[in-house]
Amino acid sequence: MDRTRFSWWAVAAYLVPTFPLGYFWHLTTFREQYERLAIYRSEVLIPLGLASMVIQALAFAWAYPRLFATARESWRRGALGFFVVFGALAWSFTTLPVAAKYQMTSVPSFLLLESAFTIVQFAVVSPLIALACRERR
Repeated sequence: MDRTRFSWWAVAAYLVPTFPLGYFWHLTTFREQYERLAIYRSEVLIPLGLASMVIQALAFAWAYPRLFATARESWRRGALGFFVVFGALAWSFTTLPVAAKYQMTSVPSFLLLESAFTIVQFAVVSPLIALACRERR
């Protein structure tokens, strides 16, 4: 694959699972736990969250073929690399600084919830992005 080739499939591979996962994780499944943390506003601004995800999806779709192998047989290795590199980067951008700066009732609880979210999110999107970016036959 041309390392400069951009894949809209990779954008979709990140965005399509990330938005519903984030919505259900934060606003339904673990809503009570987040409310007990007293960290989030009562009315979240979903368009801002979606805009953030679109920017991330575009950046990841651009970066993947430049950083990871795109050969058809290498997709698993690329998915693992993406999971490790970008999962850790996302965690360092979102979870750690929020825990460091924001008032909340329990930093350990927040770290557990958000770390688990990041692991699940990147376990889902990493193989999808790797498959979307692999060379065509």
